[in-house]
Amino acid sequence: MTDVASVSPRRAEILRAAAELFARHGYHGVSIGDLGRAVGLTGPALYRHFRGKDAVLAEMLVDISERLRAEGVRRAAADDPHEALDALLAWQVAFALDHPALITVHERELDNVPEPQRHQIRRVQRAYVEEWVRVLRRLRPYDSDARVRAAVHACFGLLNSTPHSAAELDRAAMAALLHAMGRAALTCP
Repeated sequence: MTDVASVSPRRAEILRAAAELFARHGYHGVSIGDLGRAVGLTGPALYRHFRGKDAVLAEMLVDISERLRAEGVRRAAADDPHEALDALLAWQVAFALDHPALITVHERELDNVPEPQRHQIRRVQRAYVEEWVRVLRRLRPYDSDARVRAAVHACFGLLNSTPHSAAELDRAAMAALLHAMGRAALTCP
């Protein structure tokens, strides 16, 4: 896993700037020169840190997928499924509120990631979803895995809508609202 916190400070700075630029202008609307200027480098100097713009996007999306999954595994391990669900919701809500650019980039730009990394991202994301499914199956033993999985994906759509709605309320109020709505959506009969 490439945790932004564990890479060089310059590389992490480039990943953060790229997330903002890709979210604002789209992957194809950002050049290597734009990325370099955002962090005080020339475009060619950026190649000392990444082999190209596609490598920046791939590392960014692999990283967020791996971080979500790793923390999801930890939180889903709670003995009480209600506690596990609340922990998963709190994690996803906090991530969505704290990283709206990453949510936007993932939503819009996954198809621009080279195939090997795109496959890796999708595999890790499926594993993250399955952590939620395991918790919910303990709460909803009467539902099929397919129904629970569909509910999880729908809930992610709700929680990850924050780049469009988070400005309406302060962070604490928005987090509480999303948590309550996610819990209601996932536990409704």
